[in-house]
Amino acid sequence: MTKKQKITTAVICLALVAVFFTGGYFYGKYQKFLDYRADKTPLPTGFTYTAHTGCVDTEENSLESIVKGAECGAKIVEFDLNFTADKKAVLSHDDPKGGEVTLEQAFKKLSEYETLGANVDVKNTANLAEVQELAKKYDLLDRIFYTGIKLEDVETVRRDSPYVKYFLNVEIQKSKNTDSEYIDSLVKTVSDSGAIGINFNKNSASKEIVKAFHDAGLLVSVWTADSDYDIYRILSLLPDNITTRRPDKLKRFVSDRISE
Repeated sequence: MTKKQKITTAVICLALVAVFFTGGYFYGKYQKFLDYRADKTPLPTGFTYTAHTGCVDTEENSLESIVKGAECGAKIVEFDLNFTADKKAVLSHDDPKGGEVTLEQAFKKLSEYETLGANVDVKNTANLAEVQELAKKYDLLDRIFYTGIKLEDVETVRRDSPYVKYFLNVEIQKSKNTDSEYIDSLVKTVSDSGAIGINFNKNSASKEIVKAFHDAGLLVSVWTADSDYDIYRILSLLPDNITTRRPDKLKRFVSDRISE
């Protein structure tokens, strides 16, 4: 065998090995997907799914997104809260550039629905007092809550928006998401903060986290699950809320598992 033939053979062997292991990985993932999809364990009483801003290909932080989320059966719609230079509340993920939907417009639209709630994802805490005042004006105090709140924001929230509930956003170390000592410290942190529960990324979610928080009487909200695989996997963990850009899809997946 020539040197060229040996190199070609080696390359082919490596390619076959790669195909074998890649195929095994995807086969294993597909089997997990089937298991997740087959799981019909009832979801927690009061389970909700939140329509992420920009859901179902609408414009982010638009009134259209709120309407679309409601049409898809979501009991909660999400939008980003920011403030202009003169501290006017608007819907914007980044610094407002002008022309954004105002928070008052969003709350007015929300008030047109009898029970629709809002996850106000806080990107700026400059004037949370205005949020509470607008919520009072449109009789929405019991229908809104904050996410995006970190430990350093808690004092501001308590001072400026004492009547608005909030989840604590926590960046969880995925390598420790089954470690009981680490999870217990998370539970204590969230409980001590006065939050109603924890809000965190789907990639770090585990049954151990969900159970520990439920045992402590705290809620669990997971973001943002959009693919079939991610939605079914997170549903299998039995959280209290899932935020998704595809509420239309999630509605179909949970129609027989929600306790009203």
